[in-house]
Amino acid sequence: MKQVILKSIGASMNFISLFSPRTAGNIAIKLFSSPRRKRLKEIEKDFLETAFIEDLKYDNINIMTYRWLGKKDTILLVHGWESNSFRWKDLIIKLSALDFNVIALDAPAHGRSSGKVFNAVIYSECINLVVKKFNAKIIIGHSVGGMATTFFQHKYQLPTVEKLILLGAPSNFVGVFERYVKMMGYNERITQSINNIVYERFNNKPEHFNAAKFSETITAQGLLIHDKNDTVIPYSDAEDFKNFYKNSKLITTEGYGHGLKSETVDDHILAFLSR
Repeated sequence: MKQVILKSIGASMNFISLFSPRTAGNIAIKLFSSPRRKRLKEIEKDFLETAFIEDLKYDNINIMTYRWLGKKDTILLVHGWESNSFRWKDLIIKLSALDFNVIALDAPAHGRSSGKVFNAVIYSECINLVVKKFNAKIIIGHSVGGMATTFFQHKYQLPTVEKLILLGAPSNFVGVFERYVKMMGYNERITQSINNIVYERFNNKPEHFNAAKFSETITAQGLLIHDKNDTVIPYSDAEDFKNFYKNSKLITTEGYGHGLKSETVDDHILAFLSR
């Protein structure tokens, strides 16, 4: 049913593109950049309220942060699309038990952060704000959170960031856009319009935003974890990262999907942190 609805929207957009490719492109970008905001459940609120909560400001966006205090290095947790800081609950409990200082943030237009528009570029700037505010030495990013983490460190090259852990991270914008276009069934007019709009807004074509290639400039130790059967971000994206991110190790899993929520994955993370 979901696919039928998406294809119906795509067909409508293709019709609009016959008269105004620009209008269709703008709508396509808006749909792509507008996550569904999910209301926090009571169990999620209860856990997040065990943290020290602080609101930070980036541009006109309020970014919600959560801190579980510890005496060891500060670890920043960066969630993915249509998620929030609660997704890290099990890992937070384990990291806190080891006395790490743990920070999590809600991305723009997610959780308790404000805003209606989300993309990896904006997210990377919010990560920069939080890393500098709390002096995070380690960053763990899931999915687009991993991509945004790479964008951030490539741009700012903070020497204080010592380790990056990227979980199921997409390696490039082009692949993300291609999968979106295919999912919606957009025609070539809309595809070209999307590319033009990206260039106008960010002064670069989509192919510029290649997290894998950006990682070539990163010296922090890296751990890449990706499931062989990830149906959201293909395993080939992990291989792209490994080709460029020289100071990294790739661990391949099977059976944990894109979410990568498992004791095994947590064990790999904790082992990497202990080195």
